[in-house]
Amino acid sequence: MTLKEPVPVAPGTATGAKAEPPHRATAWPEARAAAARAGTAARAGREPRRLPLGQALGHALAEPLLALTDLPSFDTSAMDGWAVAGPGPWSVRTETPVLAGHAPAAALTDGEAVRIATGAPVPPGTTAVIRTEHSRTERTDTERTDTEPADTEPAESADRTESTERAGAVAAPGPVLHALRDVVPGQDIRPRGQECRAGDELLPAGTEVTPVVLGLAAAAGYDELPVPPRPRVEVLVLGDELLTAGLPHEGLIRDALGPMLGPWLAALGAEVLATRRIGDDAEELYAAVTGSAADLVVTTGGTAAGPVDHLHRVLDKAGATLLVDGVKVRPGHPMLLAALGGHRHLVGLPGNPLAAVSGLLTLAEPLLAALVGASPSGGRAPVLDEVHGHPYDTRLVPVVRRGEQLVPLRYNGPAMLRGIAVADGMAVVPPGGARSGQELDVLDLPWPPTSGAVPAQGACFT
Repeated sequence: MTLKEPVPVAPGTATGAKAEPPHRATAWPEARAAAARAGTAARAGREPRRLPLGQALGHALAEPLLALTDLPSFDTSAMDGWAVAGPGPWSVRTETPVLAGHAPAAALTDGEAVRIATGAPVPPGTTAVIRTEHSRTERTDTERTDTEPADTEPAESADRTESTERAGAVAAPGPVLHALRDVVPGQDIRPRGQECRAGDELLPAGTEVTPVVLGLAAAAGYDELPVPPRPRVEVLVLGDELLTAGLPHEGLIRDALGPMLGPWLAALGAEVLATRRIGDDAEELYAAVTGSAADLVVTTGGTAAGPVDHLHRVLDKAGATLLVDGVKVRPGHPMLLAALGGHRHLVGLPGNPLAAVSGLLTLAEPLLAALVGASPSGGRAPVLDEVHGHPYDTRLVPVVRRGEQLVPLRYNGPAMLRGIAVADGMAVVPPGGARSGQELDVLDLPWPPTSGAVPAQGACFT
């Protein structure tokens, strides 16, 4: 819809309530879905880039990770020991052991054995690998008589070498290998393609590149990984009343959002081009919005209908299309999402700090996640205590996790950051509230949880 069109009332809007009337806005789940759809549509016009493995950590895969080769790519020994062919005992070939990184040895024939190291290619004809500690060897001498004792082979690392020749035994040529346990065909051999075959999908698109993913990619033959380009974001902090230093005074207040939003958006995977402060000037705001090179412009304040709330008029002049104009959520209901054209978007956050956090989690996070092919993080957990709700709007409440339960935090007013500063996430409380033990969705924050740490003997608990 365009800015000049009325916003339809969402289906199911409560009527006749004694509290304030419901505002015309999008239901909270629908607003999140609209932001995700906008990000998905914008991603379609963005080509992935390829990063060396050492630079891809923390990105998301732009494409499925397909195996470029069989893993392992040849039959390998899983243990240090002996490669053997056929049933034993085996005549030991006195040649250089087969080592990892070297060409396979000549083929074995039944009754032959050769020493082999872990990771080395097994010689053709190998039927099993016998671990060193599960074997023993003995040396025989072709020139001694049947009454002479056999010489014992010098002890080797982990070998159990001994002579079992007795007087009267028939001599045999060369060392002989004996197994101390039953030998099963194929034992301790990693067959080619055991983990995957070339072309198999190892990981789906959107998977976060962790250290283990880097290892898997390297094993599968990758030198680079395809990742979506990081979304470029510019933050515009609006308001004549904001100070960047010193104590609040004479109607001026400190800017809490400027220092917070850039790092938060970077933690969500964005490349933050700049954080700019703009006064209550419509022309300056218009120039900043239309002149930005960012994929996503994030503004603070100016989303309501006050005398200096210019954002709607600026977007109208810029030819933008409103995708979301107000959300049925507290705090933060005056938030908005607009398409600027050319796969660019603007998220308008309310000016109150916690209301701005609500808008960030409701609209900016799902849009950015969809732009890089990921999913917003979160989960579900039961709430410890009853949580009061809004009559017809979703409510987002800062919570900490205590074991398997969520504990709501007290300082959750629209202008307060004290609660969210120690929170593990924001619980999604449905209209009407939640009873004790009820499971709620949780919007995770993009940094490690606090593990329940709260200040001043739990003074933040509601």
